[in-house]
Amino acid sequence: MIVRTVVSPFLGTNCYVLSADDGRTVVVDPGAGVVGDLLALVLDHGLAPVALLATHGHVDHTWSAAALSRAWGVPLVLHEEDAYRLDDPFGTLGPLGQQLAPLAGSLGDPYSAPVDVRTFGEDGPVPLTEGLGLRTLHSPGHTQGSTVYLLEGPADSRPAGGAAAFTGDVLFAGTVGRTDLPGGDPEAMRTSLARLAGLEEGTTVLPGHGASSTIAVERRSNPYLRG
Repeated sequence: MIVRTVVSPFLGTNCYVLSADDGRTVVVDPGAGVVGDLLALVLDHGLAPVALLATHGHVDHTWSAAALSRAWGVPLVLHEEDAYRLDDPFGTLGPLGQQLAPLAGSLGDPYSAPVDVRTFGEDGPVPLTEGLGLRTLHSPGHTQGSTVYLLEGPADSRPAGGAAAFTGDVLFAGTVGRTDLPGGDPEAMRTSLARLAGLEEGTTVLPGHGASSTIAVERRSNPYLRG
């Protein structure tokens, strides 16, 4: 299993391209300004996308979903509690959305809501990714539907031989996501972080923004996981 990263020019969102040996591919958090890079990457490596995954419904993690869904004929998959955000990405951010809209618009690629959307509720295997070893871990706190995608297939199918967690804006290297936006919940975040702290210590943390880490490092150094 290979994980490649494309960083969005809008808020530095990490867009992850997860590819199996047979070419089947999922793209996690298709943010703004990444369509050209992703289309080229998939073409150059002969990959076969099967789904787009969003760790949550904020616009910096879903901006390019509509364009990529049309190009590849694949759906966007996210938790049912965040699906409403796709139709009003800036309005559902409250006052922050009014500040971000002009910045996002400057990229020259207007937002449109994806048409092909698949939602899930209960934790389990990620829809449409059978055999890739991915499962969902509902982790509310940053938003109601925030979800961590866990890669837990056979050891030889994992990045660097270990498990990996695509944590979105729940857990970052050294800190955590904010809970003061609409849909945020500090108590739910504490519960979600406690669950993440219980993952295998060798699990690679692949966050929505910034550098990667491991659960072991975060247990030792992240005050929100130590607390």
